[in-house]
Amino acid sequence: MKAIRVHSYGGPEVLKYEEVPTPKPGPGEARVKIEAAGVNYIDIYHRTGLYPSQLPFIPGMEGAGIVDEVGSGVSEIRVGDRVAYAMQQGSYAEYAILPAWKLVPLPDNLSTQSAAAAMLQGMTAHYLTHSTYPLKAGDTVLIHAAAGGVGLLLIQMAKRRGAKVFGTVSTEEKASLAKEAGADEVILYTQSDFEEEIKKLTNGQGVEVVYDSVGKTTFDKSLNCLKPRGYLALFGQSSGPVPPVDLRILAKGSYFLTRPTLSHYAANRAELLERAGDLFRWITSGELKLRIDHTYPLAEADKAHQALEGRKTSGKLLLIP
Repeated sequence: MKAIRVHSYGGPEVLKYEEVPTPKPGPGEARVKIEAAGVNYIDIYHRTGLYPSQLPFIPGMEGAGIVDEVGSGVSEIRVGDRVAYAMQQGSYAEYAILPAWKLVPLPDNLSTQSAAAAMLQGMTAHYLTHSTYPLKAGDTVLIHAAAGGVGLLLIQMAKRRGAKVFGTVSTEEKASLAKEAGADEVILYTQSDFEEEIKKLTNGQGVEVVYDSVGKTTFDKSLNCLKPRGYLALFGQSSGPVPPVDLRILAKGSYFLTRPTLSHYAANRAELLERAGDLFRWITSGELKLRIDHTYPLAEADKAHQALEGRKTSGKLLLIP
């Protein structure tokens, strides 16, 4: 089969399109013929070695396709099922092996491309708004990278739960997308200091929660945007890792700080099916809008990474084997 492999850590040029043996499923596993693979920032962290993997490896943490073979002891799915998954490395390929419990069957009216676009980012937005800090009506929230794949979904879910949403973006075009998704106010961080703007917009009160996927360049000011006893959910680091923090800084507002990851919020099949089930229901009913920014052939994974790292995207990137 064809796959993208990483033999050494580095830039997009280390993503090599090559022939590799087609894997066979073992006990409790299934093989999926990938029809679409999601591109996410975690793939960049793996490629650069920020999150080390055993070399060589096939990147990609999200995909959708058709089950074409199962191993012994599999009861969750059957050959021929259309499925999607997230948080299992190896989707930049024509075939992937998964623990069967991680595969979510798709409703008939949901395409594999939409499913691949929704799983990782959609379930991330779900756990952040429903579990990490469960938003309630009247809450105020700041979402960084509001026009990105997760950001646009976060806005919609936050509005669905009755929150007032502030977002940060880099361009007027992205501001329009965030507003279309439902953001109440959008701050161009390239033109204004977002901390000062949040203070103005909240009459100096701050927000209940900041959902921050940017990290290094936003962390300090994100804390300063919180109300006393507010929550900072740091779930990414697109600008780089946050340096070591003296936790005494939290005392100035009795703040809560967490660094959540999806693997801990979809840790068993029941929780996985519940989150994915909500997503699929909202997407197929039209309540949740997906934005697929661009699709690339699998062989052009390097171009997808360049676009994502260059902050040239608004919405989801997919690779098509």
